[in-house]
Amino acid sequence: MPSSESRPTIHIPGTTSHTIAPRAGRHSSEGTLRYLRAGTGAPLVLLHTVRTQAEHFRSLIPLIADQYTVYALDLPGMGYSEIVPGASYDEPAMRAGVERLLTELDLHDVTLVGESMGAVLALTAAADLPERVRRVVAVNTYDFPGGIARSSLIARVVVAGVLTPGVGPVVAGVEPKPVVRRILQGGLVDKTALREDYLDELLRVGGRPGYPTVARAVYQNMPSLIAARARYPEVKAPVHLVYGEKDWSRPSDRQANKDLLPAAEFTQVPKAGHFIALERPDLLAGLLNAVA
Repeated sequence: MPSSESRPTIHIPGTTSHTIAPRAGRHSSEGTLRYLRAGTGAPLVLLHTVRTQAEHFRSLIPLIADQYTVYALDLPGMGYSEIVPGASYDEPAMRAGVERLLTELDLHDVTLVGESMGAVLALTAAADLPERVRRVVAVNTYDFPGGIARSSLIARVVVAGVLTPGVGPVVAGVEPKPVVRRILQGGLVDKTALREDYLDELLRVGGRPGYPTVARAVYQNMPSLIAARARYPEVKAPVHLVYGEKDWSRPSDRQANKDLLPAAEFTQVPKAGHFIALERPDLLAGLLNAVA
């Protein structure tokens, strides 16, 4: 559990917070993982976006907890999962965190639901663990050049600064609230879907010792998320691709993934952006509860 000094300020009714300890032995770069649990039924795992955490799904979890046992993971180094000095934050390392959740809790018949970066990890974890995964819902997969830098001029400036040698670590550690608000709202059509208490929670997490290093490493490892697309055809479970009409991906990006996953269902959400879990949790809940 997070310490009293690092406890989330947002409570989602019906959820409890848990941790998974690092495995003994050679896995020295592993840290403790934190996740939220709620509900009853077949297991459903939620994987969040870049620069967010399990509370990203605060509005979705109550809508699906009557149908599923929900596990919302803080990806390695993010949210309240442990920050391990020197750890990697490329796609294989983050995927290993997802797979630890599935294997350490011995989950089977799992529905993997990921948004953005989490969508990529849902697909690649499903490719690795076909015997455990029942279905994948991949929302606005973050697997194209540019990523969040496509959202606005201010996002391009900030991401470029974070990636610049020398000053990058300094830029990554400076997050003025108005700037973070503008960047995240660039992923929304309905700007009011970014609630102030959630923004405050993200900024609080961003102040954890070592977090700027994690944030910079995630942006530096964007090419590994793009490369992970090569794994999509290995997924044996049914896949549902969901895109916001105004997502940062282009029609060509979406078509490329449809071509890699020709059997996948496809939904485009009108008047929605990149953060559908914030903007249209009702739609995601409807898709998930219909196949529970």
